[in-house]
Amino acid sequence: SYYTQPALDSAENLHLMRLLDEQYLRTPCYGSRRMAVWLQGQGYAINRKRVQRLMRRMGLEGVAPGPRTSRPQTQHRIYPYLLRELIIDRPDQVWCSDITYLPLSVGFMYLVVVIDWYSRYVLSWELSNTLDAGFCVDALDTALHRSQPEIFNSDQGAQYTSWAFTNRLQDAAVKISMDGRGRVFDNIFVERFWRTLKYEDIYLKDYESVLELLQGVSTYIEFYNEQRPHQALGYLTPGTVYRGSSGSSKHVPTLS
Repeated sequence: SYYTQPALDSAENLHLMRLLDEQYLRTPCYGSRRMAVWLQGQGYAINRKRVQRLMRRMGLEGVAPGPRTSRPQTQHRIYPYLLRELIIDRPDQVWCSDITYLPLSVGFMYLVVVIDWYSRYVLSWELSNTLDAGFCVDALDTALHRSQPEIFNSDQGAQYTSWAFTNRLQDAAVKISMDGRGRVFDNIFVERFWRTLKYEDIYLKDYESVLELLQGVSTYIEFYNEQRPHQALGYLTPGTVYRGSSGSSKHVPTLS
C-alpha cells in the first residue's frame, strides 16, 4: 500500500465529517436531508447544502432508491448485476470492492479494499487522499496477483466504471457485476467490514498522521484476516475459510 499527504480542510469541516461518518455507519439510509436534520438536532447550525458538499467530498450517499452521488462517467459502460439468486459457496467465486472515508486529526484519507465474498477475506487494500481510479486499480492488481475470481462485484462509481478498471478485469477474463440502483444489500459484506474496522480500530485509535493510519490499517487487517473469529463463518477466521484449511466452514448465506 502507499500513502500521500492527507487532504487538508478546516477543523470545523473535519469535525462535521467525522460526525457524518459515524452516523452513516448507524443509519446508512440517511441522505443529506436527514443528515442535516440530525446535525441540527445535535446543536449544529448547518444547512442541507453544506451537508451535501461534505457528503459528496466523503463519497457518502444514502442507500435508498433515488438520485445518487456515486455516479459513473457518462461515457463509461454499466454492467448488469450478476449476483441475484446466485449461490455463493466457495472462495474466489465472487470478489467485491468498495471505498470508505477514514478520518485523521489533521485531514482524511480514502481506503479501498477487495474482499472475497464467501470467506470475507481481505485480499488487498490501498490508501489514497483522492477518489481517482488509480488506487482502486492498484488494489485490484494486488488481488489478481494472489488469485482470480469468477465474478467481480462493485457499485457504479466512476472508479469502478473507468476504462482502466474494467479493462483490467476483462483482460483477466473476470465477469463484471455492478450493483443496481437502490439495492441496499448488494455490497453488504464490505459495508459490514467498514463498520467493524472503524468501531474496533479507527475510532478507538484516532490516528494523527497518514503513516500511523497506514500502519494501523495494516495491523488491523492482518488481525481481521487471521485472528478474529467470524460468527457467520462458524467462528473460523476469514483466512482459514479462504484457504480452505477446514472442511467445517459454514455456508455463507446468499442475498438475493
